[in-house]
Amino acid sequence: MDDIYNSRILELAGNIGLSGELEDADGASEKHSKLCGSKVKVFIKLEGGIVSDFRHKVRACALGQASSAAMAKHVIGASVEELRQARIDMLAMLKEDGEGPVGRFEEMRVLKPVKDYKARHASTMLTFDAVVDAIDQAEAKSDTAVATG
Repeated sequence: MDDIYNSRILELAGNIGLSGELEDADGASEKHSKLCGSKVKVFIKLEGGIVSDFRHKVRACALGQASSAAMAKHVIGASVEELRQARIDMLAMLKEDGEGPVGRFEEMRVLKPVKDYKARHASTMLTFDAVVDAIDQAEAKSDTAVATG
């Protein structure tokens, strides 16, 4: 179990940026892990399919904190397609021996040792699940505004 709490993961967990809320968020989502009680709430603003602003509230275990910290470092400027693909790549890394995210989210590969601890997958994925859900909400809101506008 020491490998999932290595110094790089603990360093990330201890340095979570972009904490707080966005009052004018285009999408917001809260996800939690029933197993460990970790919670992550994200707030996202999109401009032309690109994340223009991001904040989050993280009350999670070290793995959820590390994943959220890495997300906060790289999410602004990311496209919705990059974020959806990063979520797919994280799931593949944890469940199917995939290599993990590439490009701006490659740092998430530091969490690869978690694949051997299925009980920790949910907390590691919280930030990705919340971000993709917030994007879906923002896009649905945008589609509704276009349809009624």
